Amino acid sequence: MKTMNYLPYNKKLVSRAKELRKNMTVAEQRIWKSYLRSFPYRVYRQRPIENFIVDFYCPQLKLVIEIDGESHYTENAQDYDRERTQILQGYGLKVIRFKNDDVLNNLTGVVNLIEKMIPH
Repeated sequence: MKTMNYLPYNKKLVSRAKELRKNMTVAEQRIWKSYLRSFPYRVYRQRPIENFIVDFYCPQLKLVIEIDGESHYTENAQDYDRERTQILQGYGLKVIRFKNDDVLNNLTGVVNLIEKMIPH
């Protein structure tokens, strides 16, 4: 059942999400510590939504932020990411993706794009 206020939550993913939170990638740590931790809206790290664990989720903005490493650049991974994005968008979520390199080498540009997602 898809409604705007309900996001399915797979309890089997909770322990994996906790593990991922403890072992964030360098890019995830960078964007979390230098920006998202003090974001004007609450942001959750490694949040289970449906059968996925999204990198960052802001419920007030219905925004999913994904930080993609090298494993996301294979053809199979890109197909999976497209399908995953469509499913998440089906719940009314906005999904934005950044490459690790963007976060590590152009954090200001990444932050500027995220800032555009905040209603003014």
